[in-house]
Amino acid sequence: MAGLSAQRVAMLSYAEKLTARPSGMVEDDVTALRDIGFSDRDILDICEVVGYYAYVNRIADGLGVPTESWLPEDPP
Repeated sequence: MAGLSAQRVAMLSYAEKLTARPSGMVEDDVTALRDIGFSDRDILDICEVVGYYAYVNRIADGLGVPTESWLPEDPP
């Protein structure tokens, strides 16, 4: 995956699942991060950042906050 380390790929996979399918998260998702070298504190930080990002975006979307003018409408 684009030259990323196995640890980074695992973190991004966890973040993607938590974002797209939060009700599908299971203990094995956390175990997979531990098994690849993340500490419990690391996992908490990852989970908090993903959760906070989702929260902030839902608040902005819910209030109709427009995107920044410098952001393209469709990603490349």
